[in-house]
Amino acid sequence: MRERLADLGYQVGWSAVKRLPEPAAVALGRRAADSAWRRRGPRVRQLEANLARVRPGADEAELRALSRAGMRSYLRYWVESFRLPVWSERRIGGALRLDDQHHLTDAIDAGKGVVLALPHLANWDLAGSWLVTELRTPFTTVAERLKPERLFDRFIAYREGLGMEVVPHDGGVAFGKLARRLRAGGVVALVADRDLSASGVPVTFFGETATMPAGPALLAQQTGAALLPVSLWYDETPVMKGRVMAPLPMPADGTRAERTAALTQALADRFAGAIAEHPQDWHMLQRLWTADLDPRPAPPAPDPAEERRA
Repeated sequence: MRERLADLGYQVGWSAVKRLPEPAAVALGRRAADSAWRRRGPRVRQLEANLARVRPGADEAELRALSRAGMRSYLRYWVESFRLPVWSERRIGGALRLDDQHHLTDAIDAGKGVVLALPHLANWDLAGSWLVTELRTPFTTVAERLKPERLFDRFIAYREGLGMEVVPHDGGVAFGKLARRLRAGGVVALVADRDLSASGVPVTFFGETATMPAGPALLAQQTGAALLPVSLWYDETPVMKGRVMAPLPMPADGTRAERTAALTQALADRFAGAIAEHPQDWHMLQRLWTADLDPRPAPPAPDPAEERRA
């Protein structure tokens, strides 16, 4: 029942929100964000727990204000995404200002393939549409499998309708297809701050251990593609902002596993810097850090007899 309701909710969003006048759609998204924030359900509480790592000195009131801004940013992502299929190419082209894009165009011109790695900041779907329409650059990405299957199919069709090639997250099969695209000089874009497998690389992230996917580092090493971290954020204008960072240098020494770990840590450091600058646009409403995923067992209760003997 929960899966059917989720599918119905997304179906209504895609069909209804894109038909509303834009001011009405934006207002609806903000009301939905504020309503979810006031209820303070599990996902909002998790967002606040995550933001507490990003802003360790923030008190409760500051975290609540930050999570409210975060929910508004998150619903802005959904409103924009639901409306993207009816936006004109001109509208998409004017919806993102991307700084330092020469890092991307230079890497494309070099013909060795490009891996764009992003955290869950602002609207990565809009950035992908902009890449296809404004830079005329096709690319391949990976989609997390969702339940029910028809909801997953809906997401695939949605992103392919925006001009992306979408590969289901199926381990080695997906990796092989991405590697082939890169060897042919193509572009692969991966949202890479949350590990969806059981084989993530441990990294230090805001002072604590988390795991992040090895894919970007492995693909860059195996194919010789440039690995470019990307940051996205919103401001008070309707135009999303972004920045392409310089290519990460490939480690020269160590085993393949050691090079992968070093490269993934470098990527995590770039992500942390981008998130710290724009924490309200980090749409991480899931558990991420190892301490949250594998809570430590509570210490045993003291034995009254032992206490008496002490």
